[in-house]
Amino acid sequence: MSEKTVLVIFPSVFSLNKINYLVTNISNILKIKKQLFTKIRRDGLIIIVEAKDPVLASSAINLLFGIDRIAIAKEVDNNFDTVLSTIINTSLNLLLKGEKFYVKVDGKTKNYLAKDLEVAATTNLIEKTTDLQARVGSETDHDRLLYTCITNLHAYVGIFVDKGMGGIPYNSQEERILCCIYDELSAISCLQSIKMGFDIILLVCYRSELDLLRLSKIIDKILSRIIRDKIDLQFCKISEISDLLTKITVVTHILLSVASNTKISRIALAISPIVFSSSFAEYNAKIVLKNNLIPWFPLSGIDSSILENARELGLEKYLVALENLCKSRSHAKTVPKARIQKYVNDALKNLKHISVTRGSKNVYDIIDSLKSNH
Repeated sequence: MSEKTVLVIFPSVFSLNKINYLVTNISNILKIKKQLFTKIRRDGLIIIVEAKDPVLASSAINLLFGIDRIAIAKEVDNNFDTVLSTIINTSLNLLLKGEKFYVKVDGKTKNYLAKDLEVAATTNLIEKTTDLQARVGSETDHDRLLYTCITNLHAYVGIFVDKGMGGIPYNSQEERILCCIYDELSAISCLQSIKMGFDIILLVCYRSELDLLRLSKIIDKILSRIIRDKIDLQFCKISEISDLLTKITVVTHILLSVASNTKISRIALAISPIVFSSSFAEYNAKIVLKNNLIPWFPLSGIDSSILENARELGLEKYLVALENLCKSRSHAKTVPKARIQKYVNDALKNLKHISVTRGSKNVYDIIDSLKSNH
């Protein structure tokens, strides 16, 4: 076969029994992003995409959860000499002067061992890169990874390899879950719900026009992870509540009302036991359970990786606010149920439904739609 450039998608370990969902998501995201492709196929446990523009297609696909790595690679027959020649030629085009390189070959084939190919490629590169003053590194100490994956039919020689988002494919649970965004931590909770394979329904609780603008920018980062071209959102304006725990409890009650009206049985509570007390988490869980709904805690077990997730998902500018939220100390206060209910009723009176089409002007579409509904 002739050499061609393809995208190689390596499913996360938790997606290996959900590859069909991942294939569907890849097809959908490429169509949504208007990236042309001729074929999506499987080669063992990896997914191969033949796209017109591999670079742009790779960026689109890497928005998805359920992926461990994604590579732009040259696909060739898995003949030993052919693969070796392709690794050498590709590596010589990639290596810069003085770089420390490491050749890594994964996968299995019937005719030779991956380790034999690694050794042969490394030996050849040492001989051919003397002018570049390139040196051999190790798996943990290198400037450039020269990666190849072999299967029983083909070899994929990496040109560029990027880390994926992990998790499992969108909607692979085939269940809807209601999420509410009202601050940075709740946004991470929403993203964790997507990472768990749920089809999320979004509710946004804001306090002011300025707060709405801030949250809309955060929502824009989340919409790119939802594999639907048209997305329905619900918004409600809540009162200024100085006590954070009271505010979260009010949000829990609002979620109950919206979930009941939209026939959604699962509610994501943005309460991390690492940030809030276990008694507060249990208190909100009981509120949900009493209404015959199922509470989920997407942030359970997540520690400092919350900040890393925020960074990877493009929420860098909100890291300071997120760190401050995690540092804050909130003490439970007894708030009369009547006052809680008043906050909830006032918020539900201005509940609004809007639909947005994914695109570069999502923030403005959201704000304009809310203004037109006044």
